[in-house]
Amino acid sequence: MAKRVAIVGTGQTFHKSHRPDVNGQELINEAVLSALADADLKMKDIDAIVIGNMDHFEGINYVDCWSVDGSGGTMKPIIKLTTGGTTGCTVAIGGYHLVGSGLFDKVLIIGWEKNSESDTTGAITTAFDPVWDRLVFAGAISGLAAEAQAYIARYGASERDGARVSVRDRKHAMNNPHAQLRKEVSLEEVLASPMLADPIHLLDVCPRSDGACAVIMASEDIAEKICPKPDWIWATASRHSYSYLGDADYGRLTSMREGSQELWKKAGIREPRKELDVIELYQPYSFGGLIWIEDMGIVGPGEAPQYIWDGNTDMGGELPINPSGGVIATNPIGATG
Repeated sequence: MAKRVAIVGTGQTFHKSHRPDVNGQELINEAVLSALADADLKMKDIDAIVIGNMDHFEGINYVDCWSVDGSGGTMKPIIKLTTGGTTGCTVAIGGYHLVGSGLFDKVLIIGWEKNSESDTTGAITTAFDPVWDRLVFAGAISGLAAEAQAYIARYGASERDGARVSVRDRKHAMNNPHAQLRKEVSLEEVLASPMLADPIHLLDVCPRSDGACAVIMASEDIAEKICPKPDWIWATASRHSYSYLGDADYGRLTSMREGSQELWKKAGIREPRKELDVIELYQPYSFGGLIWIEDMGIVGPGEAPQYIWDGNTDMGGELPINPSGGVIATNPIGATG
């Protein structure tokens, strides 16, 4: 990057299953005003906006135009980015590149979702190939269940191992006033909850949330003038892939592995387990907390269950994961990832 980039302001709404008191624009505006206040900036100070959500969920394809009264984007450059459940990270990376390239000095990044007004299953189904795949998997749960089953078959993991991840994240969410699900659950409660698709139970998966988040990024030229201690971004990496469902390796997530390796290299990290202090992982279901930390190189293949049972990823452990409670506790899809 031509310039270093820092985060100088953040804001988010309180996330709930339903926000009937606001429409989508008003929901976005809550997060935007919070981020501007955090950075002590006005909307006139913002040079450009990057916004994202799962547009098919709300049925609004031109959200970048429709939302300008909420985002404050009237007569400003706006870019809309959408990559499904990873939209939150994608809009952040997009904003990072706009600032780092020197094109803009201050960029507002927004992720939001009003899931209570959406048809998520119908929308997610359209992500699959219309000829070969769409009639096989209905929504997200069936694909995640296939991944979990492959991991169990390959490494001997169990439903209890997955449940342990849910227990951890729900406990962590108790410390997050913005989380939707702020109630601890036990292993027994997770395993006794309704089976959605073997081996995934209801309490293994994320909720549907109404909420929005906003971040302001600034270039190195002005970041410290806005914020005395800005949070500098060391590195970013992104990988996309699509495998026809019959060809996929369900026990591994190749894009996660490749993206993580690039990220560690850019950041100069050789042993992420020892060098990282904390991880916030986009993890919409419990078994992702096992499979994906192996793909990231935190532990070796098949080693995640024992690593988590030993308490290493709990608060106070060797490498806490999802201290916010993560997606298991809060899931406004366009703001997660």
